[in-house]
Amino acid sequence: MTAVTPGMWDHIGQRNPVWPGRNWPLGATWSEESTNFAVYAPRATRAWVCLFEDDGRGTGVETRVELTEQSLGIWHSAVPGLVVGTLYGYRAEGPWRPEEGLRFNVEKLLLDPYGRAVSGTLTPHPAIYSYVPGEPGRSSELDSAPYVPRSVVVHDEFDWGGEVPLGRRWRDTVIYELHVKGMTKLHDRVPEHLRGTYAGLATPAVTDYLKDLGVTAVELLPVHQFVSEPPLAERGLVNYWGYNSIGFFAPHNAYSSSGDRGQQVTEFKRMVKAFHDAGLEVYLDVVYNHTAEAGPRGPTLSFRGLDDRGYYQRVSDLLNPSARTDSYWDVTGCGNTVDATHTQPLRMILDSLRYWVSEMHVDGFRFDLMSALARTNRQIDMGSHLLVAIGQDPVLRHVKLVAEPWDASMEGYRVGGFPPPWIEWNDQYRDTVRDFWRGRAHGIRTVATRLAGSSDLYADDGRSPYASVNFVTAHDGFTLRDLVSYERKRNEANGEDNRDGTDNNRSWNCGAEGETDDPDVVALRRRQAANMMATLCFSAGVPMLTAGDERGRTQGGNNNAYGQDDETSWIDWRPDDAWLDLYEFTKTALRLRREHPALRQRHWFEGRPTIEGGPKDLVWLHPEGREMSSVDWRDDSVKVIGMFVLGDPLRFPGPRGEQLRDKSFMIWLNSGPDPVELTMTENAWVAAGEVVLSTDTTNPIGTTVKSGQQLTQEGRSVLVLRQL
Repeated sequence: MTAVTPGMWDHIGQRNPVWPGRNWPLGATWSEESTNFAVYAPRATRAWVCLFEDDGRGTGVETRVELTEQSLGIWHSAVPGLVVGTLYGYRAEGPWRPEEGLRFNVEKLLLDPYGRAVSGTLTPHPAIYSYVPGEPGRSSELDSAPYVPRSVVVHDEFDWGGEVPLGRRWRDTVIYELHVKGMTKLHDRVPEHLRGTYAGLATPAVTDYLKDLGVTAVELLPVHQFVSEPPLAERGLVNYWGYNSIGFFAPHNAYSSSGDRGQQVTEFKRMVKAFHDAGLEVYLDVVYNHTAEAGPRGPTLSFRGLDDRGYYQRVSDLLNPSARTDSYWDVTGCGNTVDATHTQPLRMILDSLRYWVSEMHVDGFRFDLMSALARTNRQIDMGSHLLVAIGQDPVLRHVKLVAEPWDASMEGYRVGGFPPPWIEWNDQYRDTVRDFWRGRAHGIRTVATRLAGSSDLYADDGRSPYASVNFVTAHDGFTLRDLVSYERKRNEANGEDNRDGTDNNRSWNCGAEGETDDPDVVALRRRQAANMMATLCFSAGVPMLTAGDERGRTQGGNNNAYGQDDETSWIDWRPDDAWLDLYEFTKTALRLRREHPALRQRHWFEGRPTIEGGPKDLVWLHPEGREMSSVDWRDDSVKVIGMFVLGDPLRFPGPRGEQLRDKSFMIWLNSGPDPVELTMTENAWVAAGEVVLSTDTTNPIGTTVKSGQQLTQEGRSVLVLRQL
């Protein structure tokens, strides 16, 4: 063990003895009397909490305090005399047998898995690995403390002012996926010192903008404490997206404008309160399926040094429990898979979720690669430990739960398979809408299914249309502008010779690759972007927009900008190159959705009258004015579809059981390049209607149409008519 320099706590264990403390709660629990430390490391033979005196250089003098008690696999002691903001970490001593999942190395300073805040950053250095680089079987003798971040003793008494959850229903929800830093880093109406931070997001410049746009919830890309992968840092890049978690209770310190000695906790809470005051819910994109420690050759930062065998799934357990190997079982593509069937990792995930709901007041979660966690004996299991535990938990079962229903394995793709109350990212919606508007759809049968809520995926198990989170773009892939500007990715800046990122973009550049000054191409691109935005806003389900898409944000064709913490990823708020017409279009579409329950129904359409003798609740129309026939549905050449949605009366009742009445709507989508003649059939349409949203220059907003009338719809356009 390396020598320890006495510091401000050298009296601990001498004049002020360490107390036994207790084995709960896990983490560091501060009181005026003492701070209780409890860490799970059942196979360790000794454990220490290491306290750091701030020396002004970010390194600090270390004082090691041995944890004297162990019960139920938890080492614990109470240390008197500590102040809030104290930096600490753990060291654990035990066997070094990597092939058995025993990687103890007392020279490695470890973050507290339950730490509420983290100070500092990770510096790539040979010392951060528990083995000698190049000799994976040999234990490293280098001290990692100068190169790794530290946990922080936190005690926060934030006054929420009697705040209660917003409790917005899924059918009334519109999600806006954003990055904490990227949303405000270039925002000229956010004070400069707050840009890129939680406090920056809490400013009226952001909350007013989102309310004006018409979204109801923000989904934050990962804010659990994360670090950049050493190979990425060696290329001069950082992990910008944040899918590399190392602290599941700690808000990422780099997004704090007020400091990282616990101030980030208060700042995060203030941000959540500001969103709630503006009527906006807050969801977190959470990454519990793997950690930043990567594969067995990755760094030792926390979990691996405390209980490598317990936290990570191992190949030996799968193939032959008696065979010894240091390989991990990986279905995340990130080197390791957290073992949610093991008691402690399962407990940690549940404790983390409850903490963010109860203490941080977030409203819901989107689970990255959820299939990796929903497994029993390596097989996908919708009755798995984690799903069952969340489903019966009195805190968690009532928050918004969104699954990314796949992982990095072939069998992990389970879109439509998660049980209630889970809803899912629906990538089949994304692909269908992209194909339709680029003219590659094989007919319109699947298009109609996606518009109506994807009943083929969700109706068979009793879920509603809102079980589908509909999206055309997300953080991963082309932005909406790039989707209509590039057919090939431009990922050279990522340093992987353009090999990274998908080649299956389902994009169309509208006649020129990349940015162009051709006015006809630019006009077509803006119309195509608006067409997809309208389709998204008027489809049954929960729409999700990607931040900046509504104003034409571009990444220059990079469809995997995970390492680009620069203008490539940040939203440009200048009006110079913004597609402000698209912003106004999106705002109008979301207003119509918000004002008309006919456009966000909570029950499946049934294709039959809501009252005897009345019109059907949903009618699919051929341009000739007749209802689509079985022959029409099988015709792959059809590129136009009409969707009549009945508003009076609606099938579902109001909150007091009253009959709900709304306007009826007719939506026409023409993905073909040529104009078409439309007949407003008398059988389904009402006496008269007006155009309330349009990408068709020949039929602008305000155009009136009577039943039986014919009109010409431009190619590649959307027409939305509302009953007069």
